Amino acid sequence: MAKPSRRITLNDVARLSGVSYQTVSRVINSHPYVAQETRERVLAAIKKLDYHPNRAAKSLVTRRSHTIAIIAFGMAYYGPLQMLLNIESAAKAAGYDLIFSTVSEMSVQSFRDAIERLAGWHVDGIVAITPVCGCNTDELYVACGSTPLVLIDTCLGQHVPSVVIDQGYGSRLITRHVIELGHTAIAELSGPLHWYGAEARHSAWLQTMQEAGLTPGPSVAGDWSARSGYEGALALLKTGVRFSALVVGNDQMALGAVRALREHGLRVPEDVSVTGYDNLPEAAYFNPPLTTIWQDFSIVGQRSVEMLIDRIADPAAPAEQRVIYPRLIIRESTVPFQGW
Repeated sequence: MAKPSRRITLNDVARLSGVSYQTVSRVINSHPYVAQETRERVLAAIKKLDYHPNRAAKSLVTRRSHTIAIIAFGMAYYGPLQMLLNIESAAKAAGYDLIFSTVSEMSVQSFRDAIERLAGWHVDGIVAITPVCGCNTDELYVACGSTPLVLIDTCLGQHVPSVVIDQGYGSRLITRHVIELGHTAIAELSGPLHWYGAEARHSAWLQTMQEAGLTPGPSVAGDWSARSGYEGALALLKTGVRFSALVVGNDQMALGAVRALREHGLRVPEDVSVTGYDNLPEAAYFNPPLTTIWQDFSIVGQRSVEMLIDRIADPAAPAEQRVIYPRLIIRESTVPFQGW
């Protein structure tokens, strides 16, 4: 049996680079007072030796585990899942390991239970994806104790450490788009209204219609699924109220809605223009390609991790909410009003 190779140590790096082990330690810990030439020599030795710092030993010195926890709700849905994946990517790029804990309901008790499950890991901070109403934000921070917490996809306008996409802004963009195409009879298929994003999109649709002097058409709430979009469109058609445009809460529901409209002899977009929200990778390949709203989840991941690292370094830093604005993507599912 081959003898296991000896673990490379900090002293090995020091010998190869011709510096003291204290200097190697400063380079590993990104200490600012190291000459650039020396830093490059040490980094070259680390790469050549394939040296990996002993994180457990490092944590004894820094009292940090370099581990971030993500507590998440709604992983069955596109938005929260994309947020989680991008937080993971940004955290790893920043040198942090991750632990995940999901909750089946958005309540303070379920949040506390998730924190208890994480207790033994001594995490440096927590990012929580909280897209659904049901928790008092202050209670979430109390539940975390001294562990820094950053919220994602929470209610816009809260004065807590958080990163949010302005969902109302996106809804206004896409509603104005169909109004500018000459549509005045505009119906809506919203997401479930106990979600912050769905409620914000619905309220912005109503407000934009009213500001344009238009009477909002009928509205039905779905559950984000293509099935609920199909059933919701059928429910709208059963009202007997005509509409030439349909603003839908996400792309998956829009997919179901298009099928329902076609089954009733309506052409998309000639008879009814249809919009979505999220810009799924498949949205450009729908039939027709879907006009929708693009949300930059990579920026959500980057900014949430940056904010959390800042708060780990300085827990007393002022609370702020960083807002990200989505963008309208115009494709072939919306056209100017053709007349009745």
